[in-house]
Amino acid sequence: MRWWSVANFVSNAGTWMQLTVQNLLVLQITGSAAATGLSMSVQAAPALFMSVLGGAAVDRWPRKVTAAVSQALLGLVAFTTAVLVALDMLDMTSLMVLAAVTGTIATVDGPACALLGNDLVPVEDVPSAIGVGALVHNAGRLVGAALAGVTVGFLGTAAAYAANGLSFLFVTAVIPFLRPAAGAAVRAVAPRAGKRDDMTIREGLAFFARRPRLVALAGVTGISAVFGRNYGLTLAVLVTGPLAGGPSAFGTVSTVLAVGGILGAVLGARLRRPSVRIVGTLAAAGGLLQVVAGLSPSLAVLLVLVLPMAVVESVSDTAGTAVLQNDPPPHLRGRVLGVWGSIGTVWSLGGPPALGLLMELAGPRGALVTGGLVVATTIAAGHVLRTRRIPRPVQLPTRPGEEIPGREALGTAA
Repeated sequence: MRWWSVANFVSNAGTWMQLTVQNLLVLQITGSAAATGLSMSVQAAPALFMSVLGGAAVDRWPRKVTAAVSQALLGLVAFTTAVLVALDMLDMTSLMVLAAVTGTIATVDGPACALLGNDLVPVEDVPSAIGVGALVHNAGRLVGAALAGVTVGFLGTAAAYAANGLSFLFVTAVIPFLRPAAGAAVRAVAPRAGKRDDMTIREGLAFFARRPRLVALAGVTGISAVFGRNYGLTLAVLVTGPLAGGPSAFGTVSTVLAVGGILGAVLGARLRRPSVRIVGTLAAAGGLLQVVAGLSPSLAVLLVLVLPMAVVESVSDTAGTAVLQNDPPPHLRGRVLGVWGSIGTVWSLGGPPALGLLMELAGPRGALVTGGLVVATTIAAGHVLRTRRIPRPVQLPTRPGEEIPGREALGTAA
């Protein structure tokens, strides 16, 4: 697990360095911010249609082989991009094609690497392993974004892509030496001949749809993703607008958000029994904090609120991921993660435009306040409805001849 965490940190740092450089590269080629957003959407779009296929592949194929091959392919794409940049042959069309190929490979790589990490620890330690993964992700994001500027400044854009390719090869080299921990919930043996229907995409979709807690988790996460969370957008407009701060002020806010994400990952790793109720409670608390943040009279007050907002979001994400990865049986986890990837892509593609429209109508403060209230009240209403729908237990007679309360109603129902 230590080797896997180190490999993931290196890979995450390389990935975030490439993403940062890619945005700068698109701006350099086109001079258009819209084209930059389009490149990000092109890379994310394959998950909308192909995540369920990627999850099915993870359930069918040996997990270590799948993760190693997908990492090697991502490294090949990064090296190809580096060569094209070095030869000054990269245009917008080829960049979009490479972004789409990267997004397609990621539909397999994401669930494969997530579940492989869970195989390295006993079942009771999976929430901690997910928390460690979140910690590594946030730390890699900070380091990668910082290295991007340094690498481009001293070595050039092609070097950043080449470094990311090397980071993928490092992960590929580590994977063969990983061994599942004793008591790990490893993938079930592949079905025997004549039982291939057990491995269909339909089974994963049906399992997800029949699990109320997974549907509830999707609802909580979706409402939070659309009306909250997108702090890179809402707080940027709030800081540079009503609070009259500049880019440096928003840089400070972004740093505090990243620090809060790391602290939240550490706290999330200590969860022993994560549940949808915990996720919903934290999401509602985050919505209320967002309301207060939208009313912040100064940048100093906003900075005080940003840290707990990031902590709550990170712990909620860790708990939700633990529920998602632990709830299905081992042979279905890849497909369930695939379904989740498709749902999450809908939120990531549709959330920012919806939130941007809300800011156009209500301003940054109004968008934060309205969005936070929608998140908190929706989750609270869902909890109340669920509580009312839980049936009350029937009291059976304690003495011979004693009448059962509500016998007539029970007979009618039967």
